[in-house]
Amino acid sequence: MDRLKIGVRLESFGLPLRRALQEVERLGAAGVQVDAMGDLSPKALSQTGRREFRNLLRAHNVELTALGCPLRHGLDIPENQEGRIDFIRQVMTLGFDLGPRLVIIQPGRIPTSEDDPRLPLLQEALLTLGHYGDKTGCILAVDMGLESGETLSEFLNRFDTGSLAANLDPANLLMHDFDPYASARALNRRIVHTYAKDVRSAGPSRTAQEVPIGHGDIDWMLYLGVLEEVEYRGWVTVVRESGDNRLADIAAGVTFLRRFIGPQQ
Repeated sequence: MDRLKIGVRLESFGLPLRRALQEVERLGAAGVQVDAMGDLSPKALSQTGRREFRNLLRAHNVELTALGCPLRHGLDIPENQEGRIDFIRQVMTLGFDLGPRLVIIQPGRIPTSEDDPRLPLLQEALLTLGHYGDKTGCILAVDMGLESGETLSEFLNRFDTGSLAANLDPANLLMHDFDPYASARALNRRIVHTYAKDVRSAGPSRTAQEVPIGHGDIDWMLYLGVLEEVEYRGWVTVVRESGDNRLADIAAGVTFLRRFIGPQQ
């Protein structure tokens, strides 16, 4: 598994940019994912700003694993859909300029019925963005968990583009009662990025909740083994969305993953 690389989602720290990058370097993670918003939004980053950000990453010995593209509404909502598509295009261009050439979005739940009125909206939007990715050299990855890997794989097979793929989130899948290992096998080569996040499943007296990596129900040896099986070679990005001591949880998560992945180059 030494071809996998450990990254960290920068927003998980809840710290200012430079301080968070210092922590990533201290942990020895090789990469970071950042959201394209605020000071790192496409409109805020001039060409000079993009060059300075690349230099800042190099100064902390990290690469950019992917750009997150937060959306208030999915692409299956008609109101201001064109505005969201245009914003995603801008983020994809930014993703190309900054280096990862990979943008992660949550487009909305994939419809399972051909009669669902959301289906043509979502399908047309993703086709447009996929073709834009083909022209610009940037891949758009669907952040999954609201549907199984089998459902997403079948949906992506509809498109005549090579720029639509999947960001695999095993915790989100398990939280929604989907099998993360079967989903990874179903998506296979469409996986271009994956999160390392853990969850404790719901029980008779509790709801499902995110927990530090290694403290939940994800079988990490099995999960990473399946990634090896489907010949995934890329980033495993640590994410922590809750908890009172996220910095310590992230550090422990990086250390935990190193047991399976090995030291970073």
